[in-house]
Amino acid sequence: MPNEAGQIGFTPVTAGHYPLLLDWLHRPHVRDWWGEPETELGHIRAMVEGRDTTRPFIIELDGRPIGYIQYWFLADNKAPELIEASPWLAELPDDAVGVDLTIGEAGLLSRGIGSRAVSQMVRRLLEQGHATILIDPDIDNHRAVQAYRKAGFQPVPHLEGRTKGVLIMQYDKKNETNT
Repeated sequence: MPNEAGQIGFTPVTAGHYPLLLDWLHRPHVRDWWGEPETELGHIRAMVEGRDTTRPFIIELDGRPIGYIQYWFLADNKAPELIEASPWLAELPDDAVGVDLTIGEAGLLSRGIGSRAVSQMVRRLLEQGHATILIDPDIDNHRAVQAYRKAGFQPVPHLEGRTKGVLIMQYDKKNETNT
């Protein structure tokens, strides 16, 4: 499908967004790739309340909420128990940031909105001085992998096949296509 026209924006998540987020987290196309809805919402609450350093945002299309995006700091995710569960985390630079997103509205999938949203967030992160930007889709989420490739992400070669079902991808501007 053609790229969906419209302005992409980000609004920081507040407690007022919780019902909308919980609704999206229950939708089949989101449940396929995200965890238990109440658990995921609990993680987002921790972010909003400042107990987690991850930064959560609502993705808006022409001012209308259509999805969720967050960025997280790798250095804050290198606790011993996390490294034990995912040893490859130790091989990534501490100053890296990771991005996660989902389009909550199923009718807006495969229209280029995810690629545009992640590209816009990448630009924001680069402007903030972050040089290493990662994304880690489920290896079987072909739609997401394709969207992230379009946005300039490529698999990290030395980690392929070593990351238990996720594909670690790193942003490189020279790989970005028309988003």
